[in-house]
Amino acid sequence: MQYLTIPVTAFEQNCSLVWCEETSECAFVDPGGDADKLIAAVAQYGLKPVGVFLTHGHLDHVGATLALAGHYQIPISGPHTADQYWLDALPLQARQFGLPHCDAFVPGHWLQEGDALHFGKQTLEVLHTPGHTPGHVVFVHRQAGVVFAGDVLFNGSIGRSDFPGGNHRQLIDSIKTKLWPLGDDIIVIPGHGPNTTIGKERHYNPFIP
Repeated sequence: MQYLTIPVTAFEQNCSLVWCEETSECAFVDPGGDADKLIAAVAQYGLKPVGVFLTHGHLDHVGATLALAGHYQIPISGPHTADQYWLDALPLQARQFGLPHCDAFVPGHWLQEGDALHFGKQTLEVLHTPGHTPGHVVFVHRQAGVVFAGDVLFNGSIGRSDFPGGNHRQLIDSIKTKLWPLGDDIIVIPGHGPNTTIGKERHYNPFIP
């Protein structure tokens, strides 16, 4: 598996373009906006999009979803159904942040713990990691040693839990029970900011008791 992290929008949200080298099939993980920028990256690498994968329903992670799904005629997978209220509220989220209108939508497939997402000959394992939002999920590629962590865990920080539906205790529990067992060498690709590793955050993250 190959991946490219592309920061999008004023929120500098990390959209990840993931692809299978053997087949050139690719998927978008959390396309928060700037659809034209993402479409250009697909063309630059000669890739064939087959899906949009979402970790949670916040606008800065899903803003370009409908544009990309429509442009390539590809399905939308995720997040967990517990985040439906966030997707329903996308027009309100856009107004609150002074951003262009964003239509509400329902993904073709809600995700849950143990699901698998495929692109080419590659597989991402789905883990349900509530706390930042109740329906937050992360995607693990064990062979590459990578987790696409959305807004659960950051380099030196953790996700916010003060939004409607957030729960700090759940967030810490998700980190400790779902992310720590992946192993210290796993690379964490967060929803914002630079990459880190499970080991670094386990030992030095000041927000995790």
